Formats: sequence, C-alpha cells, structure tokens
Amino acid sequence: MNERNNIVKMKGNPLTLLGNEVKVGDTAPEFEVLDETLTAKSLDSFGGKIVVIVSVPSIDTPVCDMETRRFNQEAEKLSDNVAVMGVSMDLPFALSRWCAAAGVENVKMLSDHRDASFGKAFGVLIKELRLLARTVFVIDKDRKVKYIQYVEETTEEPNYDEVLETVKSLIG
Repeated sequence: MNERNNIVKMKGNPLTLLGNEVKVGDTAPEFEVLDETLTAKSLDSFGGKIVVIVSVPSIDTPVCDMETRRFNQEAEKLSDNVAVMGVSMDLPFALSRWCAAAGVENVKMLSDHRDASFGKAFGVLIKELRLLARTVFVIDKDRKVKYIQYVEETTEEPNYDEVLETVKSLIG
C-alpha cells in the first residue's frame, strides 16, 4: 500500500498516510462505508449531486465536533444539488448517537471502520492511528475531484471559506 509522509501532523508530529493519492482532476475513486443501519453506502448513493466529503479523525473530539456542526449549518444554506458526507472511523452507532445529540441532519455521517475503504481509496488513512486525516474533498456531478484540502495540523479546523467558494462555483 502506498505511504506518504509529511502531509499531516498531530500536535506537530508527522503522520503517515496510507492509500492512493487523489488529485484535483481525478475521477473520484470507489469506496464503501456504512450508515447508521449498517447499510453500505458509496459515492453513487449521492448520484447526480455535487458531493462534499469531510473526513474527520473522531466525532467525539472537540475539533471534529465543531467542524461537523459548522458543515451542518453551511449545508443547510446550499442547493439541494449538494450533499455533504462526513466520514470517520467511528462506529456507525456512535455516529448516529452523536448526530442525534448534536441535531446534525444536513451532514450524512458514515463509518469507514469496517474496511477503511474510503481511507485507502482517498489516501487519508493514518497509519499510526488507524484514523482518517482531517480532509475535505469536493466532487462534481460527473465524479471529478474539484478541490482537496488536507488540514496540515489535525487538531485544527479546515478553511471553510475555500470549500464553500468551490461548492458555490460548481452550483453556478
């Protein structure tokens, strides 16, 4: 499996990302994650929409909590042609519990815990922790990757403005 170094850090310590590197312009790779009912979901589950994929290390941490709540607020303002998908290694039950408690309904939280399929396909699986790096991917209706943001320091939030500008430019 491919390994990449010095892309993300945890509290200043470099981490190793496993999987294939995805680049802007690539066709988004296939993957399979689980929803709260243990039903397999993929990018095709959001067919015909612009998809924002937000990967977070663990929903039960302060930064992941803030980030997911923020994307939930922003998603409410976006077109119906946009889907926001959150992916983590948390169990589907934990994600469901957290979403219910936080009132998150506009971000579809999905679990990569079973196979790390998303993490490997998008090259964001952290070797040392078996968690996902904090990243954001924007994929257009034709499955082309239009934007990628690796948050260098895992304990920091992404640049929301850049993500939203890209999404709005694709809406029209």
